[in-house]
Amino acid sequence: MRILITNDDGINAPGLTVLKAIADELAGPNGEVWTVAPAFEQSGVGHCISYTKPMMISQLGERVFATEGSPADCVLAAIHDTMTAAPPDLVLSGVNRGNNAAENALYSGTLGGAMEAALQGLPAIALSQYYGPANRDLADPFEAAAQHGAETCRRILAHSPQEDAAYGLFYNVNFPPVAGADVRGIRLAPQGRRPGTGFSTEAHLSPSGRRFLWIKGGDQRVQTAPGSDACLNLDGYVSVTPMRCDLTDHAALDTLAGING
Repeated sequence: MRILITNDDGINAPGLTVLKAIADELAGPNGEVWTVAPAFEQSGVGHCISYTKPMMISQLGERVFATEGSPADCVLAAIHDTMTAAPPDLVLSGVNRGNNAAENALYSGTLGGAMEAALQGLPAIALSQYYGPANRDLADPFEAAAQHGAETCRRILAHSPQEDAAYGLFYNVNFPPVAGADVRGIRLAPQGRRPGTGFSTEAHLSPSGRRFLWIKGGDQRVQTAPGSDACLNLDGYVSVTPMRCDLTDHAALDTLAGING
C-alpha cells in the first residue's frame, strides 16, 4: 500500500511522527509512506489552497517533502508532482494537536487535506487528538492516537462502502483526551455542536501601541448532543464521522420547494 501523510501543524510537529508510525503499520513491510506536509503551521486554514501565489516545495529526505502551502496544497503537490509514478492508495492527515470535533471541523486544515484527497478520488482519513486534563501532561499526550490509530483506520477501510458517488466519503477521526489504556472503544458518530461555544476575538496592544486582535477559541469541555462526536470523545471513545464535500442540505430541498417559480 502507498500512503500519503500530511498535516496542518507542520512538518516538524510531533503528531506527524505519530501518524508516520500509524501509516508504516498500515502500509506493511512492502508498502511505502510518503510525507508531503506544510513547512510551517497551517492550523485553521480549512480547505484553503494557494490559488493566487506559487508555493516552494523542498525534498527533505527519501519520500519526505515540505511545501510552503496548506494541507490541501500538500495533497495536490503529492498527487500531481511528487507521486506522479503512482497515486497514493490512502491519504492520512494529522495527527492534529487538539480536537477537530463539532464546529472545529469547519475550520480544520487537517480536514482540509482529507477533503482535497476525497475530491481527487482518493480514500482519506483525518485524525485528531483531543487534549484535556487526563492526557495533556502525559509523557506522550498522543498516546490514545498512537495506540488506537492503526486499528481505527483498519476498521474504517474494512467497512467503507464501495461506491461511485460524485462526492466521495472521507472520515473525521477524533481520539479521546485520555491515556491509551483508558480508551473505551470506537464509535460512529455524527458531527456535534457545542452550544454557546465558538471562536471570538480578543484585543491586545503591542509595545508600540498598535491594536491587534487574537482569535480566541471556546471551551472544548462543553458537551455536544448525546452520541455525537465530542460527547463520545469526552466519554473516552474514539469517534469516527463519515463526511462528504457536498454541502447541500438535501432534506431542505423538499422543504423549500415553494421557492421554485
